[in-house]
Amino acid sequence: MESPLLAQPGAVAADGLDAGVAAHYGDPFAEQRALSGTAGLVDRSHHPILRITGTDRLTWLHSLTTQDIEHLPPGQAAQALILSPNGHIEHHLTLADDGSATWLHIEPGTAAALLEFLASMRFLLRVEPADVSGEFALISLLGPDAHGAVPDDAVIAMSDPFGTDVVIRRDRLGALAAGLSGRGVRLAGVMAYEALRIAAHRPRLGLDTDHRTIPHEVGWIESAVHLSKGCYRGQETVARVHNLGHPPRRLVFLHLDGSEEMLPAHGDPVTMDGTRVGFTGSAARHFEQGPVALALIRRAVTVDAALRAGGVPAAQEVVVPPDAGANVKITLSRPRGVLGPRGR
Repeated sequence: MESPLLAQPGAVAADGLDAGVAAHYGDPFAEQRALSGTAGLVDRSHHPILRITGTDRLTWLHSLTTQDIEHLPPGQAAQALILSPNGHIEHHLTLADDGSATWLHIEPGTAAALLEFLASMRFLLRVEPADVSGEFALISLLGPDAHGAVPDDAVIAMSDPFGTDVVIRRDRLGALAAGLSGRGVRLAGVMAYEALRIAAHRPRLGLDTDHRTIPHEVGWIESAVHLSKGCYRGQETVARVHNLGHPPRRLVFLHLDGSEEMLPAHGDPVTMDGTRVGFTGSAARHFEQGPVALALIRRAVTVDAALRAGGVPAAQEVVVPPDAGANVKITLSRPRGVLGPRGR
C-alpha cells in the first residue's frame, strides 16, 4: 500500500524494503536534526500491523516468543523474537496490549509467514490473529520535544528510549501529519529515521541479520529475550550460549571513511587484511557523524582491527562485546543522549 503522505511537497519515494513511504521530503539532514533535536514524525505505514484478540492471547504469545508477555501490563511496549528450532531469529516483534487486544508491528514482507506460523500454533486456544494493515498504520514520533504529540485518537502507543511507535487508523494519516506539522512536529522520511537508528546501534531484522543470526549476536538478548521465562522454540540455543559459550559473530558499529562517495551496500563483505570476516548490514549518512554502518563480524576479530566494508575503510565501535554469553553480564554499547521524548 502506497502512503498518502507521498503526495506531500518534496516527497521522494523510498525503495527496497521501505518502498511505499517517503525516503525524504527534500532535506534528509534537516529531517535528522528535527528527529534528534526537536520533534519529528516518520511515516512507517509500510510496516504490517497485526492484532491478536482472545482471552488466551498473552499466555499464547508468551509460549511462542522469547519475551515474558504473560505478565505484560496493558500499555507497556515490549520487543520479542520468534526463533527457529535451532535458535535462529525468524521474526522480530514490537508489541503492546491494550487490555483487550495485543497489537504488534513487524518488518515489511514478513506478515504472511508470521501469520502462517501463528495459525499453525493456535490449537484449541482462544486466540484470533489477524493482519489489519489495511485499516491501521504505523507512525513514529522522535525527538525531545515530541512529548505530548501522540494523537488523542491513537489506537495504541509503544514507547522506548529511542522514540514512540504509534498505531493509528490508516485513513487518518494525512490529517494527522498536517495537524502535527501545525504544532511544530516536522515530517521526516525513513532515510533520517534509519540514520539515527544505525547511530543508536539498533539492528533491524533482514538488514543487520541473516538466516543464521541468533539473539546474542546482535544484542537482542538484552532487549527482546527474557532469560528466566518458560520454554519456547529455540530456547536451548539461547540458554547454551548464555551459560556455556559465546556467539560466533558480533554486531559492530562502523565509522566509514568520509572521502568515499558511495556507501557500502547491504550484504557487502567486511574484510580485514583482505580476508572476509563478516557482512555489511545497514549504512547511512548521519548529519553529525558522517557515513556510518552496522555490520555483523566474526567474534574473534579484535576490537581495534581496521576493517573495510564494501571496500570502504572503516573503524569499528563495539556494540556486542566479544565476551558476550557464557553467563557474562553484558552491558551493550549504546550512544548517550536522548532521542525520545523528555522525561523517559
